[in-house]
Amino acid sequence: MIMLPRLALAAAFALTALPALAFDTKAGAAIVIDQTTGTLLLAKNADVPLPPASMSKLMTLYMAFEAVRDGRLTLDERLPVSEHAMSFGGSTMFLDTTDRVTVEDLIRGIIVLSGNDACVVLAEALSPDGTEAGFSRLMTQRGQQLGLTGSVFMNSTGWPQAGHVMSMRDLAIVAERLIEDFPEFYPLFAEETFEFDGRAPKNTQNRNPILGLGVGADGLKTGHTREAGFGLVGSAKQGDRRVIFVVSGLETAQDRARESEALINWSFRQFTKREIARAGTPLAEAPVWMGAERSVTLVPQEDVVSLVPVLAAAGLSGEVVFTGPVSAPIAAGQVLGELIFAPEGLPETRVPLVAATAVARGGFMVRITTVAQTLLSRLAAGPETTM
Repeated sequence: MIMLPRLALAAAFALTALPALAFDTKAGAAIVIDQTTGTLLLAKNADVPLPPASMSKLMTLYMAFEAVRDGRLTLDERLPVSEHAMSFGGSTMFLDTTDRVTVEDLIRGIIVLSGNDACVVLAEALSPDGTEAGFSRLMTQRGQQLGLTGSVFMNSTGWPQAGHVMSMRDLAIVAERLIEDFPEFYPLFAEETFEFDGRAPKNTQNRNPILGLGVGADGLKTGHTREAGFGLVGSAKQGDRRVIFVVSGLETAQDRARESEALINWSFRQFTKREIARAGTPLAEAPVWMGAERSVTLVPQEDVVSLVPVLAAAGLSGEVVFTGPVSAPIAAGQVLGELIFAPEGLPETRVPLVAATAVARGGFMVRITTVAQTLLSRLAAGPETTM
């Protein structure tokens, strides 16, 4: 393994960055991710499975969006309301068994009104056996496919039930998938009011406290039970950056609102995007074994952009790691090494480096010369000794 010493990879890298000021959250568990760069900004008990309350409705919505996209549901399709769906308390659309509700109204009822009854109606429609329990098992299986490692779903609503858990990281994954996979539906999460046929005038307002604050917030879902405390899966976009965060275990709705706004401000004000290296920028030379050229230039294939603390000095330090010498032939674009750097206080970033040009295998004279030079080097080094 050849490892270049820590060095200034370019003029813009020459100095070490100062750390960003840490955020000491009051939440019992939290995660903050810069979605644009994939940078983890904060994690507190982020992988602990916890009661998610209504925040787990995001998984129900994800599966409903998939069903609409795949043609298994249509937005204007009207679904019946079962006695089980009608029986729910808490946040509801006040549906009863005489209703047949459009899928679009049910989706908006979940997002804006946090309707437990709306969740169950969709769950029973999509369940393999027509029951909420069957849909919950399907939710768990689909969650595993999406990479959720700390989630088990016992219902479609987040209603307190033994074994119904999600981690903050899993909630952030679902939020990111909703934003990326369903841009046509995501604007619904910014709706502040939904008046479903006028039957519930006291339940028409979105409970998300960060909407309308002028901080770029546009989603996603609140949650509250006595067991879980107050929580929020939130997202905000400012300029070309988007932040996704999850908080849980706060004591009051006011704490949730203040903490969420403070996290957004911290995420955007304490960090900034910086171009580390452009695609094709030479960062190292790797020696080539038995090649028509003695070395090959290592470059990033794409622009390298990283989030760094705003207090960073002129640049960052980093290292290039590769296994060498590299045996010919080498194809242009072949991955040969990595650029590794880590702004202080942030996770390490690894960027693949590729061969800038192809290097053919050397001819007969090159191979003879290489073997001869290797033998001479070993003879000059003297016999190996063993202990």
